[in-house]
Amino acid sequence: MPESDPWEYSLYIPNDVRAVTVSRRTLRLILTMHGLIGMVDLAELLATELVANAVRHTKGPAALRVRWTGNGVLRIGAWDADPSPPEPPRPFDLGPDAEEGRGLALVRACADVWGWQPLVREGNRGKYVQCELGSAGPAA
Repeated sequence: MPESDPWEYSLYIPNDVRAVTVSRRTLRLILTMHGLIGMVDLAELLATELVANAVRHTKGPAALRVRWTGNGVLRIGAWDADPSPPEPPRPFDLGPDAEEGRGLALVRACADVWGWQPLVREGNRGKYVQCELGSAGPAA
């Protein structure tokens, strides 16, 4: 499939911390198979943060969605069943021993665009947090 053709994958995951690794490895395979190996490392970092937040801060199932627009933009998103907004990105000055709290700050710093939206579908509520990477990489 040529890189110029759009495509989309969704991976539905349980609320299990092991799903973060499954999501990251699946994303690597998808991007490699589509010839986007240059985007893998950064895309993995961003997907890991989004999926980890979905699994860690909610109680229900989640999903990873990866979409190539066909015009050089990769969209990575995580859905979860909690409609509450994500915590705003914190500054990086949390201290060297802090083990959490930097996820969305990393997403904000590394992605070209990021955001979230509430979702209601067939009576189910939740949210979708996503980011975008251009084929040239993140904005400086």
